[in-house]
Amino acid sequence: MMPPELQPRSFRPYISSSISAPSFSSSSSSFNNGSPSPFSSPDSNPNQRFPTTTTSSSRSLKNSRFSATSFAYNARIAIALIPCAAFLLDLGGTAVLATLTVGLMVSYILDSLNFKPAAFFSVWLSLLFSQFAFFFSATTSLRQSFNSLPLTLLSAFLCAQSNFLIGVWSSLQFKWIQIENPSIVLALERLLFASVPFAASSLFTWATVSAVGMPNAAYYLMAFNCIFYWLYSIPRISSFASKNDAKYHGGEVPDDNLILGPLESCFHTLNLLFFPLVFHIASHYSVIFSSAAAIADLFLLFFIPFLFQLYASTRGALWWITKNPNQLHSIRVVNGAVALVVVVICLEFRVVFHSFGRYIHVPAPLSYLLVTVAMLGGASGAAAYAVGMISDAFSSVAFTTLAVIVSAAGAIVIGFPILFLPLPSVAGFYLARFLTNRSLPSYFGFVVLGSLMVTWFVMHNFWDLNIWMAGMSLKSFCKFIIANVVLAMAVPGLAILPSKFHFLIEGSLISHALLLCYIEDRFFNYSSIYYYGFEDDVMYPSYMVIVTTFVGLALVRRLSVDHRIGPKAAWILTCLYSSKLAMLLITSKSVVWMAAVLLLAISPPVLLYKDKSRTGSKMKPWQGYVHAAVVALSVWFCRETIFEALQWWNGRSPSDGLLLGFCILSMGMACIPIVALHFPHVQSAKRCLVLVVATGLLFILMQPPIPLSLTYRSDLIKAARQSADDISIYGFMATKPTWPSWLLILAILLTLAAVTSIIPIKYMVELRAFYSIAMGIALGVFISAEYFLQAAVLHALIVVTMVCASVFVVFTHFPSASSTKVLPWVFALLVALFPVTYLLEGQVRIKNILGDGGFGDMGEEEKKLTTLLAVEGARTSLLGLYAAIFMLIALEIKFELASLIREKALERGGIRHNQSGHSSSSTFPPRMRFMQQRRSSTVATFTIKRMAAEGAWMPAVGNVATVMCFAICLILNVNLTGGSNRAIFFLAPILLLLNQDSDFVAGFGDKQRYFPVTVVISAYLVVTALYSIWEDVWHGNAGWGLQIGGPDWLFAVKNLALLVLTFPSHILFNRFVWSYKKQSDWMALITLPLNLPSVIITDVLKIRILGLLGIIYSLAQTLISRQQFISGLKYI
Repeated sequence: MMPPELQPRSFRPYISSSISAPSFSSSSSSFNNGSPSPFSSPDSNPNQRFPTTTTSSSRSLKNSRFSATSFAYNARIAIALIPCAAFLLDLGGTAVLATLTVGLMVSYILDSLNFKPAAFFSVWLSLLFSQFAFFFSATTSLRQSFNSLPLTLLSAFLCAQSNFLIGVWSSLQFKWIQIENPSIVLALERLLFASVPFAASSLFTWATVSAVGMPNAAYYLMAFNCIFYWLYSIPRISSFASKNDAKYHGGEVPDDNLILGPLESCFHTLNLLFFPLVFHIASHYSVIFSSAAAIADLFLLFFIPFLFQLYASTRGALWWITKNPNQLHSIRVVNGAVALVVVVICLEFRVVFHSFGRYIHVPAPLSYLLVTVAMLGGASGAAAYAVGMISDAFSSVAFTTLAVIVSAAGAIVIGFPILFLPLPSVAGFYLARFLTNRSLPSYFGFVVLGSLMVTWFVMHNFWDLNIWMAGMSLKSFCKFIIANVVLAMAVPGLAILPSKFHFLIEGSLISHALLLCYIEDRFFNYSSIYYYGFEDDVMYPSYMVIVTTFVGLALVRRLSVDHRIGPKAAWILTCLYSSKLAMLLITSKSVVWMAAVLLLAISPPVLLYKDKSRTGSKMKPWQGYVHAAVVALSVWFCRETIFEALQWWNGRSPSDGLLLGFCILSMGMACIPIVALHFPHVQSAKRCLVLVVATGLLFILMQPPIPLSLTYRSDLIKAARQSADDISIYGFMATKPTWPSWLLILAILLTLAAVTSIIPIKYMVELRAFYSIAMGIALGVFISAEYFLQAAVLHALIVVTMVCASVFVVFTHFPSASSTKVLPWVFALLVALFPVTYLLEGQVRIKNILGDGGFGDMGEEEKKLTTLLAVEGARTSLLGLYAAIFMLIALEIKFELASLIREKALERGGIRHNQSGHSSSSTFPPRMRFMQQRRSSTVATFTIKRMAAEGAWMPAVGNVATVMCFAICLILNVNLTGGSNRAIFFLAPILLLLNQDSDFVAGFGDKQRYFPVTVVISAYLVVTALYSIWEDVWHGNAGWGLQIGGPDWLFAVKNLALLVLTFPSHILFNRFVWSYKKQSDWMALITLPLNLPSVIITDVLKIRILGLLGIIYSLAQTLISRQQFISGLKYI
């Protein structure tokens, strides 16, 4: 029967036609007596229903049948489009993925900034550019795959159509489109439901054929067509239809409120019935009449979807033909009978006699008769019961008789002894009685008799076979299969027992799931252990694992929704069925059980405590601790599976540090649901979780040595460690000591602990001092042992340097009462250690190398070269270390000064607020009150007065650190890249860390913060350009001047003149950046052409860069000045 809201009015309670049944017009716009009907189609006459003016639009929305709500079918659309998107990304490769990632990131940023239209267009542009990238990257592979230009074009069009549908689905997520363009939203929803079945079924079939081959492709297409027809073609109410429409016509929903119209439903029906058949004919045209099985394929590909269409009509699928229940019933019965006969006869030839002929123990032609009676009778009875035809006494008697005959015929076909023939007949009688009367004793009688028949069949056909299969004898598998079938037969009867007996069905389902996991694990993971040399045969394909998994999950969900099983049983069953998917990803013998243990440990916060309507659904603290401990034990118990997964991924045995890191990371990730769902208000839990995850990541990245390796307690890991494959392949490899990585891990974890306030250094000066010294020692020893092993004398200097840097940074961020007086001297010591360490490094290294005779039999020149290279490398490392230290100090001081300025502004605002007479607690700003309370409750920090008295050194120290960092980076640029031209553009922004002070940079303020950057870039390029001219002339590399016989001075004069031509633009722009005062626009524009000769005819690249910068500077100055002028006019 159709859903109640789709039933015709003639079968509803009588309601006066004058009130609820207005007449409908056949035209696209319905008007009654000159007024628009409230039942007109959403697509009809949109200009009159949604006027363009704001007032009339709001009035129309209020009176229309449109409701601006969210799209209600996202999950249904995601079933089709998300796998399609994944398949397209796999086809497109890295180019499509990168393009789409960048575009979606831009869209997300725009959406977070509340630029909704810009985010909308950004999504569409991302899809458009990703489609272009797909065409460029995947066209070659498509042409090679199909080897046909028409098929290549069709496949490319299919991919583009799927991409377009993804964009349509994304468009429906924007609420502003629903409000501003309601008719467009209705059209997009209809377009999505009308087009998704065609594209999704084709792409799903394409992916399946790519995985398993082409022979049965038409059947795959038929199956996907049926699935998507059920999802999208069954009539459904539009997400944006008004909820008041159900009040009209006694609750009947008008056709206008359905998503799909008659035309789209007709096309879906034609696609369901004919597309698989046409596809099979096109792909197998040479063999379609070659045999009876091939002809049967033609009938099956048409009549199976036809039967499915007739069954879907019970849910309203044929509403576009007629809504009369009697007519629909007649269509179902007549057409269904014909289709059922054809399908059963074809299945006999195509499947039963073709694949299971060895189990038929009746000679022909009697076998044809009995098989037809059994199959056709069983199918007819099942179809009659499915469509609700078993409703009176006569039909019940006929159904019972048919069940008895079918059971007896089936038993005779499989060779059941004639003496025991009453057993299957009685079993069929009990089953029919249960289906008609819901008699539990009858069903359990059917279970007992059916179990006996299954046991006889298995023992009669397989018990005596001496076969070793999948690491186990066939007799053992027979026992498991019989037990599994008996449990499956008992479940439907146990499901209708009273609620106090639900533990029986729960136990049966869990036992059935365990047996299924065991059987599939043996068949799938032990597939290399076969008999008689059939090692290459696939006994249990991967798609069977997927099918049984999702069928089991669907059954669990249905029973849970119907309250047939409790939440704990649903949790266990969900974990067991889901764990089977792990065997598709990891080739491990125990992966199913390890995955089940992990899921059982991880999923309780999500599955067992998900009832938000109950206050007791949240975890208690002790439960959180217990679950976290269980997760840790489970991860440690599954360490062998993690080891095998890492070994499979890396191709060799992972180190102990890597294995332990993944275990710790898995523990942390598994505890995220506990904290996120049940303890989001507990800050200590979040901090501990961050530390655990960080520890795991650090172990993975650093892979420190583990002296007491508990992992060797596992026989599997011990055997992998003792393998000689690595030595035979890679040989003996000298490894550097990895123990310093423990120091770096300790330093990073201490930093995280301090940042998250697990270590309260903010409130205890002694702990702060101990923490800073420990951090400095750990980092100093790590750097010394990792990068300066041959210079042991310098270890003390490096450790002292790191301790000074750590103390300076920590006490600058959290100052104490006396730290402001000590920190300048600490920074002075740090600056003094820089040249001492730099010079001492070379001397010590040279003495060590020459004194130890580390060169062996090398010659004198080679000794000198090797010594110079070693010294230069070590000094470069020292320069990088001190550049990082000075950069960190400059950043910290810049942050502190900015915080002080912000506090000063807040204090001035508070004073002004008090003077205005509105300083009562009721009107005091909450943020101000919070900051005042926090300032009074915490330790003493810099105040504005103390800044003037004791902290005046901070800007000067910050400037010194910034300048030294910039100078060291310039030296590194010369040493490492030979003076790259591009490097200055990355190094000059370091000067943004300069501060205003009274000693070095007087008069420098926030307005001039960009001046050092621009002037340094200009000066660097000018100096390096002069050096390049001098170097070329001095070494005779003067380009075209010497090649044509010209003197050196011609080359020098020409390039110097071109260099001078770039000066005006740079001088004007740097003056403008210093003052930000509006200047004459014509000055910048006049100097712009002077840069063109420098760009076109110069021989020096740096002069060309200066010319390009001059053009950019002139244009930027003109635009900024113009913007300032417009802003001033707006202000006036």
